[in-house]
Amino acid sequence: MNSYQNIQQKLAEFSRKYYAKILMGGSLLFLTLGLLFFFIILGVEYFLWLNSTGRLVLLLVFFGVELFLLYRYIFTPLLYLFKIKGGISNKQASVLIGKHFPDIDDKLYNLLELAEDKEKSELLLASIEQRSESLKPIPFVKAVDFKENLKYVKYVGIPLVLFGLVWIGGDIKDFFGSTKRIMNYDLAFEKPAPFAFKLLSNDLDVLNDKSYTIIFNYPIIKYL
Repeated sequence: MNSYQNIQQKLAEFSRKYYAKILMGGSLLFLTLGLLFFFIILGVEYFLWLNSTGRLVLLLVFFGVELFLLYRYIFTPLLYLFKIKGGISNKQASVLIGKHFPDIDDKLYNLLELAEDKEKSELLLASIEQRSESLKPIPFVKAVDFKENLKYVKYVGIPLVLFGLVWIGGDIKDFFGSTKRIMNYDLAFEKPAPFAFKLLSNDLDVLNDKSYTIIFNYPIIKYL
């Protein structure tokens, strides 16, 4: 049964690499969705200037969603990777491996079924050993392709594009200033006026009988 034990070890290695791949893809999704939702939360506060209750709701929703994403895409794969939680069975792994290696097909699956037979006759043990020996040269871990996670990399660009749009718009300081208001939801913040006064001269002395020119500029109102 040495050859069959080798098959079991290779299946365990396949499962570890399989969940490592899921963890890698999950990390990219967590980063993308987490940043995207962060921008959404800041955008809501930036445009609406919510009251204390509204900011508290935003804060709770943000942490709730981020914790869910962390559990779904990071924590859960880690539980499977370190076998704290039961993952795919050897039979399920054999199906995945069989799809990747056409030569294997259902041979590995059939081998596992034979090994489950409680009546271990000498003929059965010899058949298991023979089949295991034929599958021994096949590298099961090659059925896991980390390059498949590259499809998630392009989605990371979405938050980066949003950051670029905010930066180009010139409101990056005000936009990310929403973070302070959300984190300090119990404090009162006064919405800034959509205009500002700027003195073009440092001379503050004026004469009653002298005329002065006042220039009005009409900036774009950034706050609704």
